[in-house]
Amino acid sequence: MKAVVLAGGLGKRLLPYTMIFPKPLMPLGEKPVLEIVLTYLKKNGIDDVTICIGHLGGLIRTFFGDGSQLGLPIRYSEETSALGTAGPLDLIRAELTGSFLVMNGDVLSDLDLASFRDFHLQQGNVATVAVVQRQVPIDFGVVHLDERDRITAWDEKPTLNYLVSTGLYLFEPRALNYLPHQTYFDIPDLIRALCVGNEKVGGYCHKGYWLDIGRHDDYEQACRDFTVKTPMDQPPH
Repeated sequence: MKAVVLAGGLGKRLLPYTMIFPKPLMPLGEKPVLEIVLTYLKKNGIDDVTICIGHLGGLIRTFFGDGSQLGLPIRYSEETSALGTAGPLDLIRAELTGSFLVMNGDVLSDLDLASFRDFHLQQGNVATVAVVQRQVPIDFGVVHLDERDRITAWDEKPTLNYLVSTGLYLFEPRALNYLPHQTYFDIPDLIRALCVGNEKVGGYCHKGYWLDIGRHDDYEQACRDFTVKTPMDQPPH
């Protein structure tokens, strides 16, 4: 199966580090994040990767080359202007002829891609988003009012449970029919367009390891995780 790795963002939330090198080359132990991601993809049966590059993309191309050192064929697609997270797919439409994975280049997960793909195909989805459950504690009393401004309920410091996108997606080529040409377009825009078009879009719940290193706190957590263990080397969930 083919994978498209999105590695063209500016990494603004990790400034000033990302002024020097792109976020996917941020180190975790002795390896950059993107090397860990590519090794994970190979272990999960991915045999063809295109890395979409932009900001400081030449450094990524120089570091990984054609992928021969990792034993994984790598091609590159470079955007000359910002296209968002879905827009870069427009540049490689001709390559996307079967089910394909799209993954953010700064995401760490032990998601079992075989199970993910089986679910996607069994459901007959045009797109499937891998999601994880997250909790947010509220440090205040949450008050509920009715239309007459009378209190109907009071939740003292509740915890909200919700599902978030992991930044891993499976698509069928038909999804590209909803993608504009050479226009800034994000994955959420594409998912919404598919839903409006009454296409079948699903969510696959992942219960294993997942971390997006886009923020300083999360990057520091990843550094701690990969010092103690290598979560993505554990049996997939």
